[in-house]
Amino acid sequence: MQQETTKTRYNDTELNEFRTLIKEKIGMAREELQELVGTLSASNSNGDDAAIAGKTLEDGSATFEKEQINQLAARQKKFIEQLEAALMRIENRTYGICRSTGKLIPKERLFAVPHTTQSMEAKLKQA
Repeated sequence: MQQETTKTRYNDTELNEFRTLIKEKIGMAREELQELVGTLSASNSNGDDAAIAGKTLEDGSATFEKEQINQLAARQKKFIEQLEAALMRIENRTYGICRSTGKLIPKERLFAVPHTTQSMEAKLKQA
């Protein structure tokens, strides 16, 4: 009788699949970040005119909107950094291994959240 061995890491073909997915996501995330930065640049030039015209409720609204765009841009930068870290784990052949349990993270989870470093089992234990 042959005993099925438990897989401890993904093979090169699988890692290449993840690499392609992650590079696509990085490209999309960078485009979104550029759009956010462009929106901030455009609103900055309009903000100067509003300041000259005097303080109004619109000024507060514009400030709030800028803060929200800044938060979105910061979140997008962090997402890109996490995806780039995932690419490094692929290069190091540690991609897909849960940092808490040491077990292989299921493919379905990695396709849904390619930058994750934890299995759902480990993530739920944190909560």
